[in-house]
Amino acid sequence: MNFDFVWFMNLFPIVLPALGLTISVALISLFLTLFLSVIIAVIRYYKIKGLYLFFGLFISFFRATPLVAQLFILYFGLPSIFPILESMTAYQATIIALTLNTSAFLAEDFRGALDSIDKGQKEACFSMGMTKFQAMKRVILPQAFIIALPSIGNRFIGIIKGTALGFTVGLADIMAKSKIEAALSLRFFEAYLCVTLIYLVLVLIVEQILKYLEKKTQKAY
Repeated sequence: MNFDFVWFMNLFPIVLPALGLTISVALISLFLTLFLSVIIAVIRYYKIKGLYLFFGLFISFFRATPLVAQLFILYFGLPSIFPILESMTAYQATIIALTLNTSAFLAEDFRGALDSIDKGQKEACFSMGMTKFQAMKRVILPQAFIIALPSIGNRFIGIIKGTALGFTVGLADIMAKSKIEAALSLRFFEAYLCVTLIYLVLVLIVEQILKYLEKKTQKAY
């Protein structure tokens, strides 16, 4: 079957309206990931008893198992054990799976950044009468965040690409739209090329934003 350029171009207006859904899943997942990964990193940095071991197992599980399997367990498996989860939508399940999976990786990135901060700064904070929480909030974490910024960018790009798995549980994102059109017309190459180009442009835009942020933060420090 020859490449149908006209059909390919006409596909964009059909797929692009779903881009907002993809972006919202990615942004919400990023926000929740930042929140959760910082908490995990701080707990592991201070080696808080009990929680240190729990989140060590959490990280091992989510780093060692495929994202798609985690999504299926969350969306199809857990509701059979916990009925309260039966009302969970594909949109919510995709966000939760992306958040938990990416947090396992980003928490370790954050922990490495925290470890790279000079220990003398922490001791200086304590000598000034700061608590552990104040030292972390005012001195250590802001610096660690700057160090970890490239990793945050890479993880966010991973989240954007991970949203494509949402269609496997019924999320009507750009991947789902392309797959439906491909199945109706049997023009799979054109359909998947279309969604690939959309993801490519989206990631290139994010990369430029991240480069700008990295330059701004480097100047600030």
